[in-house]
Amino acid sequence: MKAPQLTSMSPILTLTVNPALDVSTSTEKVVSLHKMRCGTSRLDPGGGGVNVSRVVQRLGGQTLAVHTAGGPTGEAYRQLIEAEQVPTLVVPISGSTRQNFTVDETTTGEQFRFVLEGPEFSETEWRACLSAVAGAIPTGGYVVASGSLPPGVPDDFYARVARLAREGGAHCIVDASGPALAQALAEGVFLVKPSRRELGAHFNASLDSEQSLMEAASSLIADGSTEYVALTLGEAGAILAAKSGIMRLSVPSVQVLSTVGAGDSFLGAFVLRLAQGHPIKGAFRAAVAAGSATAMTPATELCHRGDVERLEAELSATVL
Repeated sequence: MKAPQLTSMSPILTLTVNPALDVSTSTEKVVSLHKMRCGTSRLDPGGGGVNVSRVVQRLGGQTLAVHTAGGPTGEAYRQLIEAEQVPTLVVPISGSTRQNFTVDETTTGEQFRFVLEGPEFSETEWRACLSAVAGAIPTGGYVVASGSLPPGVPDDFYARVARLAREGGAHCIVDASGPALAQALAEGVFLVKPSRRELGAHFNASLDSEQSLMEAASSLIADGSTEYVALTLGEAGAILAAKSGIMRLSVPSVQVLSTVGAGDSFLGAFVLRLAQGHPIKGAFRAAVAAGSATAMTPATELCHRGDVERLEAELSATVL
């Protein structure tokens, strides 16, 4: 399986083992046992790594998105990515690519998200994903492994990706949760991006104060599990833990329409600015700007470059 060539001086490869065709729509009110008439629907090619690549491309960067695809849903998924002209390396699977559903309730502004599990993988299929990554490691660049693992894929899958990245001279960034995150940290990575809930689950603790979050994140750096921990806290902002200390940013004031994809956008802008040679503080500002810009868009739509750059400029006055 030959990978397309990346021409960027600072290449970024993303991996999405369990992508999803994101279906979003709206209805007046969600009521059990009732037939709910919905508004216009929207389709987007979702999944952590693919969303990271889409954001990198939107912000003017170059990337290669490695993802799986199978069945009729997988074919629709591939067409959507091709329409955005994101370079991809597709690993075929026998099962059908999953779907996710997002429904906005217009009378209340509430949003309901239904996340499906995904098809079961054979060992041959998940090993093919590792082979695809191994054949396309961006030496001197970044490997972003993001999203849930489907049934059949071992818990140490992202740890194996981290090992491949290190052996190939690339930085590995992991956005995962549960055992997949734990094993990636045991292997050692460049950066992880957990939410408050995911970090708490890793330590089996509530982490209900900012101090406890900072201490937990710092402990991962101290024991050598990762060089950076980027904690996204929704409307409460974000925290970046590093060997040099803790950085804290509040989110800019924006009208929030949907938070779907905000975390992936955060990570996409972060890795892009690092790949462009920006200092870690600048990358962190860009990440918060991109997450906020995505929250400004409806349903499963991702951020727009103009919004990201405007918010990034606003945050540039922030002292870290």
